[in-house]
Amino acid sequence: MSINDNSDWNSHLQTPVLLNHHAPITINSTTIQVVDLNPIKSTSAALKNQERVLILTPLRDAARHINKYFDLISELTYPHDLIDLAFLVGDSKDDTMAILSSELDRVQKRNDKIPFRSATVIKKDFNIGISQNVEDRHGFKAQGPRRKAMGRARNYLLHTALKPEHSWVYWRDVDIVDSPDVILEDFIAHDRDILVPNIWFHRYENGQDVEGKFDYNSWIESDKGLRLAASLPKDVILAEGYDEYDTGRTYLAKMGDWRKNKDEEVELDGIGGVNILVKADVHRSGINFPCYPFENQAETEGFAKMAKRAGYEVYGLPNYVVWHVDTEEKPGNLKSRPA
Repeated sequence: MSINDNSDWNSHLQTPVLLNHHAPITINSTTIQVVDLNPIKSTSAALKNQERVLILTPLRDAARHINKYFDLISELTYPHDLIDLAFLVGDSKDDTMAILSSELDRVQKRNDKIPFRSATVIKKDFNIGISQNVEDRHGFKAQGPRRKAMGRARNYLLHTALKPEHSWVYWRDVDIVDSPDVILEDFIAHDRDILVPNIWFHRYENGQDVEGKFDYNSWIESDKGLRLAASLPKDVILAEGYDEYDTGRTYLAKMGDWRKNKDEEVELDGIGGVNILVKADVHRSGINFPCYPFENQAETEGFAKMAKRAGYEVYGLPNYVVWHVDTEEKPGNLKSRPA
């Protein structure tokens, strides 16, 4: 075929023109990274989706509780290779750091499915002057300063340990003495932004098991409580469960029964910090633990108030009981409303 014949043969075709105004850019610098949070979800199908959980525990003079703590979390049935642990040790005068380090080393060296994906220990002192004696830390006058300091400790722990890959944040106090092994799966199934259980304790008197109500920081707001808060200076922190501030609120601790339906929910306005499951994006959105009065609340109760102000769900499970160590509350701390 001649050149002219070839031209005639292809005359009905057009030569393609490629305009690539968005040629790919190759980045070779190791100091630049891209973090894509879009795939990170917190869903009720966490196991299927292999969603990562961050367990956070603040510690202060907690040496006597640490062994039991590891006994319990070692039994958690949520896959441990999807769980990261982080602890903040601060203002401790006992052997908290040494016992924590020893227990972490023991657990993480195991050859079975018990070791966790990672563990981080953060050291930060806040120069807290309140002792850990029951009379001091549970006394009324200590509540404002104590809650502010606890809020700071939680925030330092959260912002140091939370990574982009985490879908859930599970706050767990060191002095829990019993909880279901499936607590993470149970809580995740509710698919709530923030969820807490009921907190009780066992006390044995004259051979009888007295089931005590521990946590008065999980509550439903009342008109009386709102009027009281409105009458107080903005820098006053309401301490729940004390005669000095009668809020008329409904306490989760006085509701429910562990023998009944564990999945029953109630909407809350304040929460305690013993056991909290939070969708990680709630924290990423700036909902933290106020170390200052927020709507006359601080720390976990301020966290709940802040979350609700931002439109997040705050729920409690009145029949799902996590058992706290008995603090042997001293007469005079809670006066007419003892635990």
